Amino acid sequence: MNGAFYAQLAIWSDILSAVIFLAVLVWLWVKYLTPASMASRDRKNAELLEAERKRDAAKAEVEAARRELEVAGSDAAAIQARAERDAIRARERIVSDAAVEGDRVVRNAEGELGRGRLAARERLRDELLARALEIARESAKKLGAGPDRRLMGEIIDSLERGNA
Repeated sequence: MNGAFYAQLAIWSDILSAVIFLAVLVWLWVKYLTPASMASRDRKNAELLEAERKRDAAKAEVEAARRELEVAGSDAAAIQARAERDAIRARERIVSDAAVEGDRVVRNAEGELGRGRLAARERLRDELLARALEIARESAKKLGAGPDRRLMGEIIDSLERGNA
């Protein structure tokens, strides 16, 4: 029996050592590997949360940028419309000012033309009068001595005094 007992003891010893080995292995796993894997899991979860937070922040920034782009587009359209209205008003003002200035220049030219006509008439009248006096003097020289010549001289003298 001695041999059977030792054989049984050996089997139970193997079983007990396997159970102790497994218990130590489980204890080591729980003591050292589980906290490390939990810490790793927590770190990865924190990284994922941070990545999601950054992604959400980036999405919010993109939306804000889109809204700003829409606002900038509408502002640009408003500025362009205002510039077009200002250009139309400036063009109308320039055309109006040019028309007023043109009318003033035409009135001044008409005044100058009228003054030029008066001056030309005056010169023509003076020239005609001078020519008429010259013709009258020649005619008076042809007249003989007498009342006609004297009368003609007085008329010529009165015309010369009126002309001067």
